[in-house]
Amino acid sequence: MLHRIEQLNGYKLDTLDGELGGVEDFFFDDQHWTIRYLVANTGNWLTGRQVLISPHALVAAIKDDDQILVDLNRKQIEDSPSIATDQPVSRQFERAYHRYYGWPAYWSSAFTWGVHQYPGAVVSAPGEGVPTPEDDDREGDPHLRSTAAVSGYHVQATDEEIGHIEDFVIDDETWKIRYLVVDTRNWWPGKNVLLSPEWIDRVSWSDRKVFVNLPKEAIKEAPEFSKDQPITRDYESKLHSHYQRQNYWDKEKKASPAH
Repeated sequence: MLHRIEQLNGYKLDTLDGELGGVEDFFFDDQHWTIRYLVANTGNWLTGRQVLISPHALVAAIKDDDQILVDLNRKQIEDSPSIATDQPVSRQFERAYHRYYGWPAYWSSAFTWGVHQYPGAVVSAPGEGVPTPEDDDREGDPHLRSTAAVSGYHVQATDEEIGHIEDFVIDDETWKIRYLVVDTRNWWPGKNVLLSPEWIDRVSWSDRKVFVNLPKEAIKEAPEFSKDQPITRDYESKLHSHYQRQNYWDKEKKASPAH
């Protein structure tokens, strides 16, 4: 199911033994454009530290109740590796974090989630893909970005700037970012459009600018996106057809291990 980040921010996190807090932000991997961690606001419970929850532990987002179910208890979360709120997420922290929970390292394979295409998939052997202590000496850049920080980045078509990122659309099965919600009101009043990260040519993080390999006119004529309407498969098909791009569901089906 597809969700907008704007909708999920503020959702309550319901653990196995009580409420944890609320969703505050998301960290995504800028190489695969996939959500790697949900950032929880725990109020006064764990003051001074950032609580990260991997999609490996997320059971479901329940829209009617504004909550996300987490398959962990509060003690597990409290005893997990700690990171200060003013520190970036290092690869060393990620290795310790994944070892603690026994989850495979997403950066260790060509698949989106390490040894699998989906988070939480059943592994064929206990500890499969889990980083070892020996891995801590290896170099590695986690490439993590905050969705809150990237919101507002300007979007440049091949021939002209066309708007700025207002939101992200994520898939709660793979936790991939399927689309950027682009606000074009400074160019075409009242219109929002969706652009896939797969259509991005490059990102200038220093200039806070995203370059897409599509012309302005094609984006202007794309099917309009309304926040009040669910994103249906029919709408997605029309969007990909308009841009003459292969859809992700067929592409990922062909790339899955079963094929």
